[in-house]
Amino acid sequence: MLDRLKSAASRLKAELLALSYAARDPRTPWYARALALLVLTYALSPIDLIPDFIPVLGYLDDLLLLPAGLWLALRLIPPQVMADARAQASRHPHKLGKSIWGLLLMLLIYAALVVLTWRWWTLR
Repeated sequence: MLDRLKSAASRLKAELLALSYAARDPRTPWYARALALLVLTYALSPIDLIPDFIPVLGYLDDLLLLPAGLWLALRLIPPQVMADARAQASRHPHKLGKSIWGLLLMLLIYAALVVLTWRWWTLR
């Protein structure tokens, strides 16, 4: 069982890395690129939608949202682009999580969520 989990985690990391390469490819449509960036931001973010300390629900977002977002993003990207991105990811397997642009996008998304929440709260 532990070996299966390690294998699944390794495949997930490889797919996320390939997704990051595909998101940078100019052949990727803008809507697929936007979803890929959101999925990558969520995957690399230390902040979850539902905190992990909440029993059961804390891990459900990681177990459901991330694979569902990854699945949808992979379906929106052209097959040839994904094949090239997977090949590139296999040549450079340790490059995930070192993008300053990813960090800036993550911070921008969270800042927007804070502002929207504040506006909603003050307009009630």
